[in-house]
Amino acid sequence: MNMPDPQAFAATWMSQFADPTLWQGWMTAPQAMAPMAPALGGANPLAAILKDAGAGIPADKLEAIRLDYLKQAGQLWQDFVVGKRPALQDKRFSAPEWQDNPLSAFSAASYLLNSQFMLALADAVDAAPRERQKIRFAAQQLVDAMSPANFFATNPEAQKKLIETKGESLAKGLSNMLADMQKGRISQTDESAFEVGRNVGNSAGQVVFENELFQLIQYTPTTPTVKAVPLLMIPPCINKFYILDLQPENSLVRYVVEQGNTVFMVSWRNPDSSMGNTTWDDFVETGAIKAIEVVREITGQEKTHVFGFCVGGTIAATALAVLAARGQQPAASVSLLTTLLDFSDTGVLEVFVDETQVAQREQKLAKGGLMPGRDLATTFSALRPNDLVWNYVQQNYLKGKEPPAFDLLYWNADSTNLPGPMFCWYLRNTYLENKLRVPGALTVCGVPVDLGAIEAPVFLYGSKEDHIVPWEAAFASMELLNPKNPKANRYVLGASGHIAGVINPASKGKRSYWVNEKGGKGRPKTAAAWMAGATEHKGSWWPEWAKFLAQHGGAEVAPPEVAGNERYQPTEPAPGRYVKARAD
Repeated sequence: MNMPDPQAFAATWMSQFADPTLWQGWMTAPQAMAPMAPALGGANPLAAILKDAGAGIPADKLEAIRLDYLKQAGQLWQDFVVGKRPALQDKRFSAPEWQDNPLSAFSAASYLLNSQFMLALADAVDAAPRERQKIRFAAQQLVDAMSPANFFATNPEAQKKLIETKGESLAKGLSNMLADMQKGRISQTDESAFEVGRNVGNSAGQVVFENELFQLIQYTPTTPTVKAVPLLMIPPCINKFYILDLQPENSLVRYVVEQGNTVFMVSWRNPDSSMGNTTWDDFVETGAIKAIEVVREITGQEKTHVFGFCVGGTIAATALAVLAARGQQPAASVSLLTTLLDFSDTGVLEVFVDETQVAQREQKLAKGGLMPGRDLATTFSALRPNDLVWNYVQQNYLKGKEPPAFDLLYWNADSTNLPGPMFCWYLRNTYLENKLRVPGALTVCGVPVDLGAIEAPVFLYGSKEDHIVPWEAAFASMELLNPKNPKANRYVLGASGHIAGVINPASKGKRSYWVNEKGGKGRPKTAAAWMAGATEHKGSWWPEWAKFLAQHGGAEVAPPEVAGNERYQPTEPAPGRYVKARAD
């Protein structure tokens, strides 16, 4: 393989840091190349980012970064000359092939050092927090993309595979890449291993209602008795509901049914062009409020547990606030999982939401049209590119491997569109202007919205490593809900991320969760104070939620003999046809 000459690279690259004149020029002259590609010399892509953002780096910080880099790079080169292998503390370079070849080890170590250098520059930028986060995000994207593991010429694992398979791995990799190009996305799992209704989304039940926006599923009871109060689950409309009903061993739906609950699920329709004018008000009125109405009519119960996950929780809470403004309190309890109501802290997603970007979306979609699910999927993949993009480039394309079967990743690839007007309203009024948290600042379905007017016990859940809904932001709902009755609110923190933290089956006993039993007026007011007094428990948080539902579930009664009622007759078996419509 044609590999860069390390001695020539070192002399060229290091000279730019030893010579202040060249160093200053490197910092101010954006070029097309990157320091992560040593054979191409020392050009600086970050300079262009800084120029676009109108930001700079203080001279003293710049000099400190330069000197630190010069010291570490010099030591790395000396170690290479004497044959000392560098320690590669990065899972991308954990395979023995990276250490077996001295040049590969040096390439990986140089990349890691240059990555550290680029991110140090981004962190040193003198700019407002939002701009600094954007610069850091852009630098991270560049750093991740330029890893030597992503290129055949610098990936010794892929090269060894080529030799071992006599070229078959490369041929298979090209075939995988061409197939993905036709699909318009990278394959993250063996999609042939799953089918909605067969081995995912296959909990027994019936569709008992549908309109142009959703189908309502009633699941078949499995216990001799059930709690009188039913449970309505409202999933995010950005993805399909069966994240809550994966394979049986991973199904939250199956779990709550087995706990003796009569469970209903909203299955949002995957929007097509006929839904291009659907609004946020439609999702609240024709979606969540209608679902609450139907559940109450079918069960004959005055109240129902209302569950919302992610944006489904935002829709559910908005619907309950609308009903409160109309003098109705239909919730026996409210459960919100990884849900934002206060959008002060939106984590890394903040880089995608500013006035310019929202205005561009509004100009294109506010009066009608669809936000393609493929675009949304690309955005979320960009939040974790090494795990959700480059890992599959390396495995599927460079090594010619087939991705293993994984139900969660099958669901992740089954994207949904969003109606343009609804999406634009959501971006502006929540992410950009954060109005939902302010009583009366928003009018939805013709009435002012006040989340504090919802009267029901509340269970809030956040995931400790969530990059979409930071757990502290999920905790912020503690101050918005039941402001005059703080003891009615309970917060539970789970391990892992946005999805894996939620889908943590009780039967597997994995991970852990945290609770803080201080309630009422004495409860911690901030997320940090809450965490300081929290106790960690091993295993799943699901039993904590099951106890909460049981506490507010009413008497034990006989389960319904059939789904629906005289007015709402079953029309097709679960999971229904809406969930099977694909965006691509």
